[in-house]
Amino acid sequence: MSELREFKCPSCGGAIVFDAGLQKMKCPFCGTEFDVDTLRDYDEDLKNDSGDSMQWDAKPGSEWQESEAEGFKVYVCRSCGGEIVGDENTAASSCPFCGNPVIMTDNLSGMLRPDYVIPFKLDKNAAKEGLKKYLSGKRLLPQVFKDENHIDEIKGIYVPFWLFDTDADASARYRATRVRAWSTMDYNFTETSFYSVYRGGKMGFERVPVDGSSKMADDIMESIEPYDFSAAVDFQTAYLAGYLADKYDVDAEQSIVRANERIKRSAEEMLASTVSGYSTVTPESSSVRFSGGSAKYALYPVWLLNTEWEGKRYTFAMNGQTGKFVGDLPVDKRAALKWTVGLTALCSALAYGGMWLLWLLGVL
Repeated sequence: MSELREFKCPSCGGAIVFDAGLQKMKCPFCGTEFDVDTLRDYDEDLKNDSGDSMQWDAKPGSEWQESEAEGFKVYVCRSCGGEIVGDENTAASSCPFCGNPVIMTDNLSGMLRPDYVIPFKLDKNAAKEGLKKYLSGKRLLPQVFKDENHIDEIKGIYVPFWLFDTDADASARYRATRVRAWSTMDYNFTETSFYSVYRGGKMGFERVPVDGSSKMADDIMESIEPYDFSAAVDFQTAYLAGYLADKYDVDAEQSIVRANERIKRSAEEMLASTVSGYSTVTPESSSVRFSGGSAKYALYPVWLLNTEWEGKRYTFAMNGQTGKFVGDLPVDKRAALKWTVGLTALCSALAYGGMWLLWLLGVL
């Protein structure tokens, strides 16, 4: 079995969690509150922990095939003895039997320790309200998305991010035109002037985020930005208690391509914003050169809901710090058909009523 870590309340022995509202650790059983710094010793213990080695002679049942067992890990809850199945990237979870929050310490070993963490500021109730608000007023949304059981499935998870810093020397060239028109008594004139426009400059980028989890869609993670990094703190495992957490499975080296794309696009947009006063502007070429690049590792808070509809997977995500909500919504085709038929009938009725009124007035 693999190793779990639970944070116990010194007063009653219950499992404690990080309270997003209080920004402190809190025992849900006796209400005891205390600062995260008091658990700093737990982080030191991680360096000395070693996993259990337990062998049994009896082997009932058949063996898992290598392809089936790959990525599975089994953990034993220290509070109730229940078994928790996770994958190799799960760093924090909760026991499905007693609900105690747990941290998979052996999944943290052998990997880079996060430099920073932005703690959850919004709790699960805020996430539920955010989802309800996001779904409200969507007449063509399938009923399954409005059910309370789906709203209750929303989970808080710390997502691994690589934060890239770099200085950029960027330049771009554009083809532009200015159009002037005037008229005389006999003719209309149009004059088009053509220009070659050049822009260049130096700019610095700090903490450009790229998510380090292959399970998270890059476009969704980017859509719930930005995060306020001023709220970031030095990483401690105590912040993970009560939430799910993934360790990275896409390392910094693999994330550089995505970071380059984001920085290059931002640099080009910044240069383009300075080109004004022309009738048309067409980009011709651009160049971005980096220097002094570096990366840090951080965990960012996300509320996440995954569900399926007619064989397609839909993901909703909310920034656990700011409350920004995103997600793709399906359309119930039967509801859309009823809405279209009803709208057509209403328009026909209004048109008929209008014609009848005009007839009464003698217009027709």
